[in-house]
Amino acid sequence: QVQLVESGGGLVQPGGSLRLSCAGSGFTFSSYTMRWYRQAPGKERELVAHIGTNGGSTSYADSVKGRFTISRDNAKNTVYLQMNSLKPDDTAVYYCFARYWHYDYWGQGTQVTVSS
Repeated sequence: QVQLVESGGGLVQPGGSLRLSCAGSGFTFSSYTMRWYRQAPGKERELVAHIGTNGGSTSYADSVKGRFTISRDNAKNTVYLQMNSLKPDDTAVYYCFARYWHYDYWGQGTQVTVSS
């Protein structure tokens, strides 16, 4: 059974940091490219960050570039999103996503709220 389980979300003040984790199981994690998406209330889901299978290739949305870092540990079947200098506009549900050819998997999401 394929599972992607996110953790690490919560409430943080503007300027603070959080690290999200996404643990995969039931599939060959190291063969999948991984992404983080987010969806704020009333908005469409947007791609935040992408990482290649071996972690050597990454890309980011302009809105998070320089503040967020995506990484992965294939030995632990886990992808991370380090979020620094958080802003209220970063408030959203963050989703983990895995892709290999035509196989796509989503996590259930974790809420991140940036507020004073």
